[in-house]
Amino acid sequence: MEFEQRDACLQICVLTTTRADYGIFRPLLSAFSADADLELRLAVSGTHLSEAFGMTVREIEADGFPIDAKIPILQRETDSSFGISCAMARAVEGFGAYFQERRPDLLVVLGDRYEAFAVCAAAVNACIPIAHLYGGETTEGAMDECFRHCITKMSYLHFTSTEAYRKRVIQLGESPARVFAVGGLSVENALHTDFLLPEQLESDLAFPLFSKPYVVTTFHPVTLEPGSAERQVEEMLAALAERTDLNFLITKSNADIGGQGINERLEDFAKRASHCHVVASLGMRRYMSALKYACCVLGNSSSGLTEAPSFGIPTVNIGNRQRGRIQAESVINCGPEKDEILRALERACSPDFRKTAAGAVNPHEGRNTAEEICKMIKDTLRSGEIDLKKKFYDISF
Repeated sequence: MEFEQRDACLQICVLTTTRADYGIFRPLLSAFSADADLELRLAVSGTHLSEAFGMTVREIEADGFPIDAKIPILQRETDSSFGISCAMARAVEGFGAYFQERRPDLLVVLGDRYEAFAVCAAAVNACIPIAHLYGGETTEGAMDECFRHCITKMSYLHFTSTEAYRKRVIQLGESPARVFAVGGLSVENALHTDFLLPEQLESDLAFPLFSKPYVVTTFHPVTLEPGSAERQVEEMLAALAERTDLNFLITKSNADIGGQGINERLEDFAKRASHCHVVASLGMRRYMSALKYACCVLGNSSSGLTEAPSFGIPTVNIGNRQRGRIQAESVINCGPEKDEILRALERACSPDFRKTAAGAVNPHEGRNTAEEICKMIKDTLRSGEIDLKKKFYDISF
C-alpha cells in the first residue's frame, strides 16, 4: 500500500498508556507540536484513566498537549492473566473503532507493553503504518519481551537507543534503511528537565524527604516468574526496614499481573515505616527531580538503567525483570533476597562506588533525539514511498 504525498498537515497519532511512556514521550510530543507540517493526535488509554494508578491523564492535560481521544481499557482487575487479556481485547476493539474514524497517517508507539501490542494489532488491521521506539531491547524476566519483538514486526519505522539494539531489529528481518539508532528520549528528559528545587519537591510530597539521604524505589512484577511478586517485594521491604538511616521514595507498580498485590504491600509497609513514602505516580518533572537529588535508585524499573546513569547516581537492579538490557557501570545487579539487596545497597552508597557512578557513561544517551525522530518521520511520510508490503531482510551468517 502506498501513501500519496499531501499538502495538508500530516496527522501523527501518539499512543500513551502509562506514566512511564508519557514521561519518555514528552520531548517528542513537544517536537511534533512545534512542527507546522504535523498535527499531533494524542490517544490516551490504560492506567492514565484509572484512579487506582493516579489518574495521570491530569498531568497530560496540565501540560497542554491536545488529547484526541481517551479510550478506557482497564475494566477488570489487572492483577490476573484474564484481566490483562480483557484489557487487550478492549484495546483492539476501542482503537479499531478509533482508527476507522480518524485514520492518522502514522501511529507512534513506545516500548513493549501488552496495551501497545494490542493497539498495534488494530493499526495493522487498518493499514496504518507504525513507528516503534526502542525495539531490539531485551527484558528476559517479563512477558513484555515477546510483545516488544512482535511490535517490531508490525512496525515500519524503528528508532532504537543503541547501535546494538539497531542490529537486533535488523536481525528480526527489518531493512536497515528503516532502522535508526537515535538514543533514548528518557535521557533527553534527564538532561533538559526544569527541575524542582529540593524544598519544592519536599513540599509537593508532604514528606520530609531531605531529612536523610534518600533512595528512589520502584518494583514491578517479574511476569515470567508467576507467583513470585509478593515474595520478592517482601524481601525488598525487609531490606528497606533495616536501612532506617535512609529515606525511601517509592512509586507504585504498574498494571501487570501481580502489580496490585505489590501495591497493597507497599501501602501497608509505608504505614508502619516512617522513613518510607509511597506515591501512585510522581509525574515526569517530579520523578526527574527526585532522581537528581537521590543518593541511589533501587528496584527493577528500566529507569534505573536508562535514566539514572545520566544523573551520575548508582542503581541497584533487583532480580531478572531487566535482565538482558545494556547497562552502565553505575548499575549493581542483585537477586531478590533481603541479604543480597542489603549488600548491594551498602555498596551503592559507598563513596568509592558513588565516584564510579558519577563518572559512568550512559550507553543510551543520544543527541537531539526528539528532533531527529521528528525529522525522520516527516521525511518518510512526505516521500510518499511507504510500502507496508515489507520484504524480509536476510542477514549473512
